[in-house]
Amino acid sequence: MLFELKRAPRAEIRREAGTLIHLALPMLIAQVAQVGTGFVDTVMAGRVGTGDLAAAALGSSVFITLYVTLMGVATSLNPILSQLYGADDKRAIGETGRQGLWFGLMLGLFGMALMFALQAPLRAWLTLPTEVEDKIMLFITGAALGMPAAMMHRALHAYASSLGRPKAIMYVSITALLLNIPLNYAFIHGLLGLPKMGGAGCGWATGTVFWFNAIALFCYIARHEYFKPFGLTERFSRPSPKRFKEFLRLGLPMGLSYFVEVSLFTFIAFLITGFGTVYVASQQAVINFCSLVYMVPQSVSTALSVRVGQNVGAGNPHGARFVSAVGLGVGFAAALLIALLVLLLRTLIMQMYSTDPQVVTIGATLLIFAAFFQLSDATQTIASGALRGYKLTTVPMMIHSVSFWGVGLGLGSWLGLSHGDLLGYTRPMGVYGFWVALVISLTAAAILLVSYLSYASRQRLAHSPQ
Repeated sequence: MLFELKRAPRAEIRREAGTLIHLALPMLIAQVAQVGTGFVDTVMAGRVGTGDLAAAALGSSVFITLYVTLMGVATSLNPILSQLYGADDKRAIGETGRQGLWFGLMLGLFGMALMFALQAPLRAWLTLPTEVEDKIMLFITGAALGMPAAMMHRALHAYASSLGRPKAIMYVSITALLLNIPLNYAFIHGLLGLPKMGGAGCGWATGTVFWFNAIALFCYIARHEYFKPFGLTERFSRPSPKRFKEFLRLGLPMGLSYFVEVSLFTFIAFLITGFGTVYVASQQAVINFCSLVYMVPQSVSTALSVRVGQNVGAGNPHGARFVSAVGLGVGFAAALLIALLVLLLRTLIMQMYSTDPQVVTIGATLLIFAAFFQLSDATQTIASGALRGYKLTTVPMMIHSVSFWGVGLGLGSWLGLSHGDLLGYTRPMGVYGFWVALVISLTAAAILLVSYLSYASRQRLAHSPQ
């Protein structure tokens, strides 16, 4: 697909790239702010102690796994709303937005209940010091209480971004990040009459901030003149099981795709607990930083999903394929720059997270692997976003499952935990074996998803009226 851009006018490529960046930039700032709360959690917990950092790491792993999975299901609203917007169906947009809020609430209540239910088996499985396990459970409890708000916020996120107004999300997310810092401090150190929770307090701050996110974004959309013609708040709608089935039919494969990707990282965090808290803390710091820079391709992916959906809704398959290629090019260029910066600054990056020299050394080595997979991770993420714009989710889910669980987790466990020889290297390779597998799995996913996107977009062209 990228090679076809050579035949396109340069002015048209620059114009579409500018449109994508204009749409992606506010979402990038918003998503960096959202992930920035995790960065703040990690840094503030790490300053309390390595045990607190490990507790926040594992508690956050449980929360993030469920949050990202359910977020993937809620992301089904993006292509639906984008295609309605492309077709200029304002009435349907408002009703879909109302049903999306109900859908988000139901997803969030399910996620909250699941987080409570997981605590007992998780405690039985862990072999960490009792005080660390107690803090993990306390973190999970606080974060779980924010899950309903988190999913309603994602429904509103889909609504605003699909209608081409991502700045609302940006403003709310920046404010939430600023609010997260004093809340973290208060919960960690027991200020204002709160109990002193240590690193577990970050989970309670996270839950509180999500309620602020949902309420603030709803108020912004309800009051802003731009959104009034779409009628989100003009009347009350009862929950519609029929619409929920539509959302789930599209969203469940997307949720599973998100799950297998995020679980590739979070399961590794639990598989390496036997190596000790230093490795867990190092892994968490690197994963947190990777999550931060991942927001660049993720924002391009979300913007591309909107642009592809709008073109499909408007009956323009040529435009949908063209913007997909431009999006891949923009994402690849950004990823190349990020990879170079990570290689050059990896030690300084780790020193932001911890003062423990072992954590810094191990983490700086892991960042070398992270730099190498930036290109493939960005490519597979952006290709997935374009496919969501086409409402194609089942095949990408299958590709993600095979690549991330079969190659990433399966090969990673074999390299990292099993004994024997591989090309002259003695296994187990420990945490580094998992990261070798990460690079391979992300590369496989990128090749397969771009190939499928090229095929699917050609099929749309072949079946479109000339």
